[in-house]
Amino acid sequence: MDTIQIVLEPELLRATDAAAKRARLNRSALVRQALREHLRRLKIKELEDRDRRGYQRRPQKVSKISRWEKVAVWPEK
Repeated sequence: MDTIQIVLEPELLRATDAAAKRARLNRSALVRQALREHLRRLKIKELEDRDRRGYQRRPQKVSKISRWEKVAVWPEK
């Protein structure tokens, strides 16, 4: 692992330390975990945006959608 230096406002640092204490992690572990989660969400958003742009460029025809609606019925409870 590499060591980096970041600058946090005092309030954010206090909140980070409190969250780390609640999670029983040290500050570095909490920040690593938070950064991984943030990067995962960014990747998902990028993929969703890519798919959205693709469907906007080439919208599905109603006839194709209706075929899937017959198969994708939620089971009754």
